[in-house]
Amino acid sequence: MERKNLWAPWRIKYIQSLSESSDCFICHNMDNPGDDDKNLVLWRTEKSIVILNRFPYNNGHLLIAPARHFSDLDQADEEELLDLLKLVRESQKALSLAIKPHGFNVGMNFGRCAGAGLPGHLHIHVVPRWDGDTNFINVCSDTDVISQSLTDLLELLKQASKDHDLPGL
Repeated sequence: MERKNLWAPWRIKYIQSLSESSDCFICHNMDNPGDDDKNLVLWRTEKSIVILNRFPYNNGHLLIAPARHFSDLDQADEEELLDLLKLVRESQKALSLAIKPHGFNVGMNFGRCAGAGLPGHLHIHVVPRWDGDTNFINVCSDTDVISQSLTDLLELLKQASKDHDLPGL
């Protein structure tokens, strides 16, 4: 049987970035509010930021991070913890309104060995899920199929946020 390839060339930027010592993209986004659309920033609060993941596991994959750069939960103060959890809730609401997932995975990875692509800046993943979205593509070929452009999704989420008084910029 002839082996076939399913190309996912957008993943190379992520793979290459794992070995680079680069600035923290979350801190970069915090410091550049004028570039929020370009940087796929959905919301900001005084304590946190919500960003679309450039290398999503599924359509609508969001990252929620504190504004302050730290890596572990024990470094967060009570206000930061509360703000992060509130943004998880509001992110689920916005995603439910905009793209109607059947469920969510919400999680955190601490350390590169645990899957953290950015181990220096704590962040929470909010990943929308649909019944049957794990299929032969990701099971057999370790490839994710993303059904919508990030810029289209960002606009859809912003509109849902505006229509339903969810956190704004």
